[in-house]
Amino acid sequence: MSLRRGVFEELFRLHVPAESVEEQWDIPALQAALVAEWQLDVPLMDMLKAEPDLSDEDLLDRVQKTAEEAYDIKIAVVGKESFASFERSVMLQSVDTHWREHLAALDHLRQGIHLRGYAQKNPKQEYKREAFALFAQMLDMIRNDVVRVVMTVHIQSQEEIAAAGQQLAQSHLENVHYQHADFNPALAPEELLAPVSGDDKPRAGTVVNALPKVGRNDPCPCGSGKKYKQCHGKLA
Repeated sequence: MSLRRGVFEELFRLHVPAESVEEQWDIPALQAALVAEWQLDVPLMDMLKAEPDLSDEDLLDRVQKTAEEAYDIKIAVVGKESFASFERSVMLQSVDTHWREHLAALDHLRQGIHLRGYAQKNPKQEYKREAFALFAQMLDMIRNDVVRVVMTVHIQSQEEIAAAGQQLAQSHLENVHYQHADFNPALAPEELLAPVSGDDKPRAGTVVNALPKVGRNDPCPCGSGKKYKQCHGKLA
């Protein structure tokens, strides 16, 4: 919770600086950033029109409240324990990724830190200062990444999962075509490829043979290129 509140407070203060006057606020940009980056629809402009006396702290509280409500909705769908497990996995993955990048950055810094001596600076002290800055930057990146994934993840309900499964199964059935493995439409007779018109539909109880009479040594009508007796003639 503290991570989430810290991220949204930092975002808010980028557009509404602390101890600033209303003329310095960039509310439209803040509102657009909340929608585009965090999928949070907070009508801050309408709030200010309806309540002109709102302070920056009041607006910040409403942003935090909207973010908390969106977070609670996700928990209500999957349960607190399941979502907590998801948050831990996201945190571990983010820490692993950024820690590797941090070690690479420290190695790069170590290789060139001796050049600070040409500027009359203590390389050891400069290394400590810049390494600390890199570590703080890594923590900020981890915090932002984790909160972004947690707040923007879309959790499907059981009804949505079932509907998606039915739609996927239906699309698979529509795209299934059964034919011989060696079937070549270019070599198949027209009787097999021509569509059946309304007048040619077989009557109920009538058995229609779609294949012409073929000799055992003739090419198989399926288009495989084999003799009939070596292909579908085996099944006759």
